[in-house]
Amino acid sequence: MQVIGLCRFSYPAIGGFQVEHGTMAERIAYLYSDARMEERFRLFETVALPSLRAQSDPDFDLVIVTGDSLPRQHRDRLCDLTAGLPQVRIAAEPPRRHREVMKELLNRARRDPDRPCLQFRFDDDDAVAGEFVERLRETAADCAPLLAKTDTAAIDFNRGYIAEFSAAGIAATAPAVHPYFTAALAMYAAGGCRKSVMNFAHHRIHHHMPTVTVTDVPMWVRSHNRFNDSRQERARPAAVAPLTPKQERDFATVFGIDAARVRAVFSAGQDGVGGPPGAPGRR
Repeated sequence: MQVIGLCRFSYPAIGGFQVEHGTMAERIAYLYSDARMEERFRLFETVALPSLRAQSDPDFDLVIVTGDSLPRQHRDRLCDLTAGLPQVRIAAEPPRRHREVMKELLNRARRDPDRPCLQFRFDDDDAVAGEFVERLRETAADCAPLLAKTDTAAIDFNRGYIAEFSAAGIAATAPAVHPYFTAALAMYAAGGCRKSVMNFAHHRIHHHMPTVTVTDVPMWVRSHNRFNDSRQERARPAAVAPLTPKQERDFATVFGIDAARVRAVFSAGQDGVGGPPGAPGRR
């Protein structure tokens, strides 16, 4: 079964953001500001991409959608960072209705629309475990009788970490269960079904289809940072603590995230981006 991921990399959609802007020009200026783009790239390089490279099952496709107005230096950097991932296809789109363009891109990525597929959202500052794709396929196979009776179903690996990344390294919460987070949440789409995982708000997907939750081991890392769109108002701080050396080794083994690489990348050209894990302004 084809597995397709979709990653929005600073795409200036019409809608789709909790941070509001008066005009599209203001949204583009916000998304492509130097401080924001530097933080996005640091997280993308040290958190998101290593987890994709670590997949035990490399048979997946990932569409990275960005704006056709993304400045050239940022597009070149994005292409360079993903050059070693044959699963990636970058789509540069003009501003359009958020759900419309995401649904279109996911359906276009289906090799055979008449066959079922599995789809997942992938935020550019989050990570999934190296066994995510493999276990997603296994879970779908285990649930074959259920999937045969429905056009859509969600598979939610709901245990993971909230973490912060900076020049000081990684700080994280204890592993906990958070149902229907974006990270490691996937959707089955039957053959001929044109609905996509982007048709549904992730935290309400269980209102629209049967869901299966898998909670045995941590399967995701959700990054908390200065530019989380969902955390700009009334954000509650997370109880993070610096990882111990053993926990750093565990993060490297499970997610492909190298704490030494995090420290090096976030230390380069210190410009006020980031700060020690747990520092004021990082929540």
